[in-house]
Amino acid sequence: MPADSTVTDERVREETVLARLMKRPELGAIAGLILVTIFFLFTANGSMFTLSGIMNFLTPAAQLGILAIGASLLMIGGEFDLSIGSMVAFAGMIFGALVVNLGLPLIVAIPGTLIFAGLMGVVNGQLVIRTGLPSFIVTLAFLFILRGLSLVGLKYLTGGSTQLRGVREAVSDDWLAPFFSGDAFTGLFAKLAEWGWIDRFKSGAPKVPGIPVEILWFIAIALFATWILLRTPAGNWIFAAGGDKTAASNSGVPVNRVKTTLFIVTACCAALVAIMTVIDAGSTDARRGFQKEFEAIIAAVIGGSLLTGGYGSAIGAFFGSIIFGMVVIGLTYTSIDQDWFQVFLGGMLLLAVIFNNVIRKRVTGER
Repeated sequence: MPADSTVTDERVREETVLARLMKRPELGAIAGLILVTIFFLFTANGSMFTLSGIMNFLTPAAQLGILAIGASLLMIGGEFDLSIGSMVAFAGMIFGALVVNLGLPLIVAIPGTLIFAGLMGVVNGQLVIRTGLPSFIVTLAFLFILRGLSLVGLKYLTGGSTQLRGVREAVSDDWLAPFFSGDAFTGLFAKLAEWGWIDRFKSGAPKVPGIPVEILWFIAIALFATWILLRTPAGNWIFAAGGDKTAASNSGVPVNRVKTTLFIVTACCAALVAIMTVIDAGSTDARRGFQKEFEAIIAAVIGGSLLTGGYGSAIGAFFGSIIFGMVVIGLTYTSIDQDWFQVFLGGMLLLAVIFNNVIRKRVTGER
C-alpha cells in the first residue's frame, strides 16, 4: 500500500446540516408557527400583527409557556404532571393568604409560595418513585386534591367565598411588585411614541405602554431551560433519565433525584404563574388555572416532547405556547366562530405528533 494513501472508514459518515436540523424536536413547532402565522395573515384583520396585537397574543402565550416549559422538562425526564393547573389555584391561595391575611411583604410571600409549591412537587415525585405508580395516576389524584384544598382553603380564609380579594391593595407599594406585574420599559415606550416610532393615542400616550413582565419571564425561563438541557451535565441526566432510567442509573445518573427535582421545577413554574396572575388580577379564586395542565402538555407536545420521555425541547415548548396564544387570541380578529378553537387546537396536537414521529423515524431510521 502506498505510504501516502488514506483509509476511509465507510462507517463514519459526515452528517449534513439538513439532517441535523431534521432531528431537532422543535422543528414541528417552528413549522406550525409559520403555518399559523400565514393562516392569520390571510384571515385576520390587519390589527392582529400590530405591536398591540402581538402583545395581546404573547401575554397568554407567556403565561401558558412558563407552565409548558416546566411540563416539557418533566416529560423529557420521562414523567407527567397533571396537577399543574390545580397548583396554579393552590399556589394563588397560599400567596393571597400570605399577602392579604398575614400582611407579609413580597420578599417573604413569594419565596414562601414557591416553597409550598416545591413541597408539593417533592410529594408528587416521592410518591411516584416510592410506590412505582405511573406519574399520570399520582398527579391526576393531586389535580383533584389541590383543587379541593383551594376551594376549602379559600372558604376558610374568606368566611365562605371562593375568591380572595385585596391583593392589589396589599402589594401596591411593594418594591418587588413591578418585577411580577404590569409593564416593563415604560419609559422607553413613551419615548418611542414621542418620536413617532410606535402608535399613540391623541393624548400622546403610547398605545402599548411597555412589555408585559410575564413575557420577559417567559423568554428568560425558555433560554435558561434550553441552556440547562443543551450545555450542562444536568441536561444530559434529564435526557438519560427519560430515555432509559435503568441504563441511566447503572451509568451513575441520580435518576430519582433528577425526577424529584423536575417535579419541583414544574410546581414552581405553576406557582410563578399564580403569583403574576394574582397580582395582575388583584384577587385569587379556586378556578384559577382550570385545565391549564392539558394546555401546557399540548404546547409541550407540539414543541416536540414525547409522551414516552427522553426527547424534547424547551424552545419547542416556547414556540408551541406562542402557537396556542396566537390561535386563542387570533380567532377574535377573524370572522371565524371562536368555538372552533378547541377543534383547531386538537387538530394541531394530532398533526404535530404525527409530523414529529414521521420526521424522527425517517432521520433516525426507526421502524
